[in-house]
Amino acid sequence: MERRSFLRGAAIGTSAAAFGGTLWQGAASAAPAQPGTGPYGALGPADANGIQLPSGFTSRVIARSGQTVGSTSYTWHSAPDGGACFADGSGWIYVSNSEINPSGGASAVRFSSTGAITGGYRVLSGTRQNCAGGRTPWNTWLSCEEVSLGYVYETDPWGVKAARRRSAMGRFKHEAAAADPIRRAVYLTEDESNGCFYRFVPTTWGDLSSGTLQVLVAGSGTSGSFSWANVPDPDGSPTATRSQVSGAKRFNGGEGCHYANDTVWFTTKGDNRLWQLNLTSGTYELAYDDSLVVGGSAPLTGVDNVTGSSAGDLYVAEDGGNMEICLITPDDLVASFLRVNGQSGSEITGPAFSPDGRRLYFSSQRGTSGSSSGGITYEVTGPFRA
Repeated sequence: MERRSFLRGAAIGTSAAAFGGTLWQGAASAAPAQPGTGPYGALGPADANGIQLPSGFTSRVIARSGQTVGSTSYTWHSAPDGGACFADGSGWIYVSNSEINPSGGASAVRFSSTGAITGGYRVLSGTRQNCAGGRTPWNTWLSCEEVSLGYVYETDPWGVKAARRRSAMGRFKHEAAAADPIRRAVYLTEDESNGCFYRFVPTTWGDLSSGTLQVLVAGSGTSGSFSWANVPDPDGSPTATRSQVSGAKRFNGGEGCHYANDTVWFTTKGDNRLWQLNLTSGTYELAYDDSLVVGGSAPLTGVDNVTGSSAGDLYVAEDGGNMEICLITPDDLVASFLRVNGQSGSEITGPAFSPDGRRLYFSSQRGTSGSSSGGITYEVTGPFRA
């Protein structure tokens, strides 16, 4: 799939030379992001769960913090955050982090082929403020600590194998991770106002116990070419990883991260932007900036976790804003997909599709109470386009 820039209409892989030396030139004559209704139509009235959805879609509550999951005896964690789905025979598993400090960790819900809840259990304990993360091609979940000198933990979604701390992936305020099987690297965001964007290249693909941590090096603009430089001391002490390499590009509060088709997208909450790394051309650019939306009324603000669908749509969760999950289509349309009502003191986290693409999971981290103990995890079912 060829994805287009939401700011300039420049196709992935287009060289900088085609724009007179920089990808930013020519922006004045290109169309910025276009807000619209979206491929599923307008949002309907709120359902019994307080969620507005397009016609044909329905929601259900999967779990609530402090309450048992389905008919199991397992109690769901507080402050549910980043998540991912894994195929489990004819069923699947949804893994979710817990963004509390101390304790943190991650839990899982198991589903049958019909979507019935068949289990709930812990996959990671004894960690701190596990925010986002990412799944690996070898079916593990990377759970990231969003604290100073935080670690990445590799966990087993089935809860059978013990979780492993992956120190070689660096110690910093980790947010999200996205695995790239082509270049055999894992991309990492850093939740600092002057944070960096990293990649970890393991010594052996499929084994994260050793490897090289690198940081993205680029100019100060919103587009251009980039390169990677080794971080001399991934341990981050006494010098923070983001301060070790001259020329490392700064990003304002790195959040969600998603890889697909030789492209990495990641969000920065400090400036409400979605960035795009074009890995085949070695260039970066803005994919979305709420200040550049036509008409001045951005449908997407408070950008946070991001995931993708099989249709090539990006789904971006809001931390604040209108408590929405918005989608951005390959033809540059930005639209609200769902809105959670009555939970303005919360944020949306952990969007992830079931393996068949027919169900979308996500959480409201603090629910109606505005407290970490009030988290709610949902499932949305409907005619998602393939």
